[in-house]
Parts: sequence; C-alpha cells; structure tokens
Amino acid sequence: VILVGVSLLFAAVVTDHWAVLSPKVEEYNATCEAAHFGLWRLCTKRIYVQERGAGEKGCGPISLPGESNCSYFKHFTPGESSEIFEVTTQKEYSISAAAIAIFSVGFAIIGTICVLLSFGKKRDYLLKPASMFYTFAGLCIIISVEVMRQSVKRMIDSEDTVWIEYSYSWSFACACASFVLLFSCGIILLLIALPRFPQNPWETCMDAEPEH
Repeated sequence: VILVGVSLLFAAVVTDHWAVLSPKVEEYNATCEAAHFGLWRLCTKRIYVQERGAGEKGCGPISLPGESNCSYFKHFTPGESSEIFEVTTQKEYSISAAAIAIFSVGFAIIGTICVLLSFGKKRDYLLKPASMFYTFAGLCIIISVEVMRQSVKRMIDSEDTVWIEYSYSWSFACACASFVLLFSCGIILLLIALPRFPQNPWETCMDAEPEH
C-alpha cells in the first residue's frame, strides 16, 4: 500500500494535469484555447467549441484532439514564456507548491530507504523513522494541494484572466490519494513498530529468576 502511495505521489509531481482551465466562448464553429497545468508547466490546447448544456458554453473537454503547446513556468526556466500564468496568479503560489512537493518526495524516498534497510537483522528500529517520514510526506503533499487550490481560485477570481471555468484533473486526484495512503500507512507502520507490552504483567514477574 505504501508503494502505491509513493507511486501516486511521483505521478502527481511529474504530470501537468492538476487543473484544467476554460475561457468564455461566445460563438460556435470556431477554435478556442483551453489550458491545463501542474507544478512545473502550463500547457495550452486549441480545440473546437462544444456545447455541454442549456445556456452553458465552454471550451473542451481538454481530451479532444487539438494543437497543444507546453512551456515551463518562467520562474523555473527564465528562457521559457508563460505569461498567462504569470499574469493571472502570483508566482509565489507556484514556487511554494513545487517546493513543498519536492520535500514530500524527499521524505518518501528516505522513508523507503529506511524500510528497505529494516529488512536486515536487528534493524527493526528503522521502521519508526520510516513511519514518520511517510507521515511527513503525506502532510507535505496535502499542503501542496491546498496551495495549488488557492492558486486556481485566485486565478479564476482575478479580473485580468480570461478563464471562467476550472476543474481539477487526475494529477490532483493522485496527490490527494497519495496523502490518504502515505499518512494513514505512516501511522499504522508506527503502531506496528512500537514494542509490544506483556499481556499479563504477573506472568512476566513469575517467569523471572528467583533471587538468591
């Protein structure tokens, strides 16, 4: 279960489908530009307008075929261009979410190393720090999720942005699922690693050697 949580954590960090943004569309039979982004990149995609309900117009869904263009955020690679993201939200949100996610990945890697080393003889004590590292990894990724959620909310509420609709995609779901698995398994692993207390203390006293 911990390996599944770590895999979901890596998938969430390296993919670009945390949130999907859609602009306001006024006419049909034309192309529109939707966007999806993650911790590191923003991807825009030109797709055809599709009506999704009465009085509801939107660009998408993002899974439709179209010409896509991805670029890293400017604050990570100065040579790249991502003006849309820079204008519509503070870059501090993106930097904070990415940094906290990196801490989460680091904690998960150290915890996995401790678990692997604990398979040796008389190394069960390594399970305790491993459980704490997994718990910290879960806490860090859920903090990164909340920072990203606030980033999207700020982007939509901004008057300068063209985006009016948003939805969280599968990378966001992977991050949330990894939090649940890593945090809960870290607590369970800590309880397993704790020393067992004798069920009947009187039996322990009776088994002791008599004093001469």
